[in-house]
Amino acid sequence: MLTEKLVELEREHAELAAQLAKPETYGDPAESARLSRRFHELDRLMALWSRSKELERKVEEASLWLEDPELRPLAEAELEALKSEQQGLEGELDGLLLPEDPRDRRPAILELRAGTGGEEASLFAADLLAAYAAYCQRLHLELTATDSSPSELGGLNKAVLRLDGDHAFQAFKFESGVHRVQRVPATEAQGRIHTSTVTVAVIPEVEEGDFVLDLSEVRIDVYRSQGSGGQGVNTTDSAVRAVYRPGTADEMMVVCQDSRSQIKNRDRALSILRSRLAELSRERAEAQQRQERRSQIGAAERSEKIRTYNYPQNRVTDHRLSGESKNFPLDSVMAGGFEPLVERLAEQERQQAAAALIQGEAEAG
Repeated sequence: MLTEKLVELEREHAELAAQLAKPETYGDPAESARLSRRFHELDRLMALWSRSKELERKVEEASLWLEDPELRPLAEAELEALKSEQQGLEGELDGLLLPEDPRDRRPAILELRAGTGGEEASLFAADLLAAYAAYCQRLHLELTATDSSPSELGGLNKAVLRLDGDHAFQAFKFESGVHRVQRVPATEAQGRIHTSTVTVAVIPEVEEGDFVLDLSEVRIDVYRSQGSGGQGVNTTDSAVRAVYRPGTADEMMVVCQDSRSQIKNRDRALSILRSRLAELSRERAEAQQRQERRSQIGAAERSEKIRTYNYPQNRVTDHRLSGESKNFPLDSVMAGGFEPLVERLAEQERQQAAAALIQGEAEAG
């Protein structure tokens, strides 16, 4: 637990209370509103911190009872309950102390691509997208297709979609990586289990001012849409392909054809391109920082296998977790029930971030 940080915030909370008690503070409405807002932001944290200190005192008192043979059983039971509550409080406090990732609140770009496994990989990509769509419904998120390529048997070779709604990126950020499926394909006559993969990328959408895209490095191609969307889409040159630095090693392509409007498709293609380049820049900066520190942060790269969907055993295993906490019922997950899985990954992320923050403060002196 970040005790020094809590003591500092406790001091700030007391100082804010003193300022808000002065009549002259309210001579400046904007300043008084700012102080009041910050004071109430710290209220829950201070209530938890106060309860934590109270629990510490009770643990010390109950520990003294252990010396009395008659009170020892009662003391042991009391200590077990107190320490269990302490552990929960410490985790909650550490979570509140960590700064929120500013990307969590943003819309996101969701990309799925069939990997190894041929048609079976494409079929699973379609199944995974259906599970994501159900998950979005549960969270009241909007999922809009931007580009897709179906396979011959009704699967999905690739799909690019936009996620919009409250904390859209936060809900999907743990999905980036390689998803492996083990099951008997519908096309398998002898009942043999096949292993296939689907690659998922989740990119936070950036505002135009957050990342400068030099349009002189982008080629815009306009052509007739090949996807679904009705006669109007298929008979007008509404599809847009944005190519960044064409013909170079940095070439990156985005296709948008979901709208009947060429202008809307162009804006969406540039937005996705901008978000991809911003994420690539962030990943390169993080990689450089890791190399300089010579340590592994543990964030899953897109090339890593993050999860296995085992159909014969009705089990989903997330390889970033450990022990039994890494296994989840497959039928629930494929019905859109990703919440338990995401919550465990988020808790692990908070614990790792808190540990890194504590280590950083210790190294700073």
